Amino acid sequence: MTYRTIRQRLLLSAGSTVIMGLFLAAAANSQASATDTNRTYTTVNDASMDDGNQKNANRFQPTALHHHFWEALVLEPQDAWSSLRSSFQWQEKNLPADAQARVDEWIEYYRSSPHNIAAITERATPWLAWIAQQVSDRGLPGEIALIPFVESSFDPSARSHLGAAGLWQFMPGTGDALGLVRNGNYDGRLDVVTSTEAALDYLEMQADQWYEGDLMLSLAAYNAGAGTVNRAQRQAQSQGLDGKYWDLSLPHETMQYVPKLKAIATIINDPEKYGVSLPDIHPDPAFAKVQLEQPVSLAQASQLLDVSQSALAELNPGLLNGSLDPRSAQTLLVPEEVDTQVLAQLSQSDDTALASASTPAVHRVERGDNLSAIAAQYNLDQQDLIRWNAIDRPEALQPGQLLSLSGR
Repeated sequence: MTYRTIRQRLLLSAGSTVIMGLFLAAAANSQASATDTNRTYTTVNDASMDDGNQKNANRFQPTALHHHFWEALVLEPQDAWSSLRSSFQWQEKNLPADAQARVDEWIEYYRSSPHNIAAITERATPWLAWIAQQVSDRGLPGEIALIPFVESSFDPSARSHLGAAGLWQFMPGTGDALGLVRNGNYDGRLDVVTSTEAALDYLEMQADQWYEGDLMLSLAAYNAGAGTVNRAQRQAQSQGLDGKYWDLSLPHETMQYVPKLKAIATIINDPEKYGVSLPDIHPDPAFAKVQLEQPVSLAQASQLLDVSQSALAELNPGLLNGSLDPRSAQTLLVPEEVDTQVLAQLSQSDDTALASASTPAVHRVERGDNLSAIAAQYNLDQQDLIRWNAIDRPEALQPGQLLSLSGR
């Protein structure tokens, strides 16, 4: 039974308990109302015939109390978006007119290309619920979970021409300072779990150290550096201003940074208003974490877990050569639905078990082979085989032809 299944059963059990409690409370209220003159209910006299004799019967008429009871039983379905909206903290804050105008410009920009929002939010599907949960657990505004929308369009493999990388676009020096391991086998900036924790630590640290907890100023420093923001703040204060984010004169990109974040959060807070369609994202994380103490390749994990190698690669972009080395990283992300007993097997596997699951680097095509069968044999996606080997005619494999099974 998976984590999600267990959680759903617990929620159903809890829901049944709540409903039973509501029934008992309603019964108690009804009983109390018979003797409490401050409580009201309504009866209607019905004339009915019984064996030719007319009698009066009091028929119960529900009051507002009972209507509210039944309305309370209508539970709205929850998804990652509704959970995220419930943690937003900046939506009701009124901004100065010029600041709101900056936000409105970006709202219009985003809403003019709803297909771009759809593509980016679809890319966020594996990550949004988990990131939102981490943000909420720290008591931070839910809007912070949307920073990857602005930074990387929710692409964990994104790299800028300046050298920034990952969902949170850490520069090499910043990543090194935050303890994100970076070598030929692994880049912690691309590891979604590790980089998210580092980004949230960084934002909180800067807010506490420099800005008395002001996260908008910390966001500006995240983009432009604390030195740039501190100088701009001192200049604003020398002019009699408070020195809040909206008071500062900053580099153009930083001037747009918070307005962008505020704009996309505004749209996600009410997508129908802005004509935007969001993908369905379950409120629980889409992946599970496996702690490993020995090296394992994605090909080996793929066979042990019966999960496609490409799916594991998408969840673990920080593994640069397709394998996990515990000297650099100890956590492998796997699809949430993977059986927990198999996860335990993987986490406790010795070198012998992993060796037995090893996948060769290439496959030599035999007579009668086809791509579908080869992909199934190695638990790969057929489209990956086509891409890795630049195959123009999948139906025309030749005996003796060598196919790469990893794209390297």
